Amino acid sequence: TLAVRMERHCDNAERVVRLLEQHPAVAEVIYPGLPVHPGHEVAGRQMRRFGGIVSFRVHGGEAAALAVCERTEVFTLGESLGGVESLIEHPGRMTHASVAGTELEVPADLVRLSVGIETADDLIADLDRALG
Repeated sequence: TLAVRMERHCDNAERVVRLLEQHPAVAEVIYPGLPVHPGHEVAGRQMRRFGGIVSFRVHGGEAAALAVCERTEVFTLGESLGGVESLIEHPGRMTHASVAGTELEVPADLVRLSVGIETADDLIADLDRALG
């Protein structure tokens, strides 16, 4: 079932990216499927599709990013990204906390998603509501 699941991950991620790109609360969308992504050309050569991991930065800094993570209901908080369920994380406080204050530090307003295989409309509605 891996091929079917990956198609759904990619389909859902692409729909989520479209929402995030036009949402006024979002400052930047980071996804290799976007032509503006610095790794877009390499990813296009190495991958059939661009996967289900989407990152974005929100206006309002760390407090706003944490609030988005707290308000989602379909996306659940999790550090181990990549399962079939949609997960959300605040890398600055979770996966990248150990590099705070170094050149590897991630922006405090960064949110990362692992877009799962749930119904895309539910995922989009969840994020739209959480972004306010």
